[in-house]
Amino acid sequence: MLTSQLPSRVEPYKLAARRERLEGLVALDKLPRLAEEAGDQTGDCHVVLEFGVDAQGRREIRGHLQATLALPCRRCMVPLSQDVSSNFLLGMITDEALAAELPASHEPVLVENERLDLLTVIEDELILSLPQVVYHDETECYVSAEQLVSKTEGAAAESASAKNPFAVLNALKSSGALKGKK
Repeated sequence: MLTSQLPSRVEPYKLAARRERLEGLVALDKLPRLAEEAGDQTGDCHVVLEFGVDAQGRREIRGHLQATLALPCRRCMVPLSQDVSSNFLLGMITDEALAAELPASHEPVLVENERLDLLTVIEDELILSLPQVVYHDETECYVSAEQLVSKTEGAAAESASAKNPFAVLNALKSSGALKGKK
């Protein structure tokens, strides 16, 4: 079933029994937890979900999502466009205790009252797909190359000794000017 906007809630067991495929868009501005993690977003996330039953009788959802997000550069904090995508395999469970019975290849997804909140599932997968760090290329970053270079230890030690208020006393002591004074 191809839809332009994915429904927010579905009956996943019925979809799995019929081996349905949902494909559509989710507006990124409808995902508040994503906004908390990555800032306000515009545009859509393209999502493909295939519901089915595996050889062991487990109901599952095979999915793929793709979105272009505006993520802040960790150096200058100016947003840059970043493509994010994820392939995932979810195993439907009705109780959290059943999650341990799923194979390692499946991520558990809790189905309550035979209904599944698709927006929450998609938002979870998007958040899990966010890159750890995002940087502009050095030539495009709003922080200059000089600001990115850290000082060496020798330069830091020289700077520290020049600012040492006791450096003058140490120089006097070394020259012998303080001999005999008590």
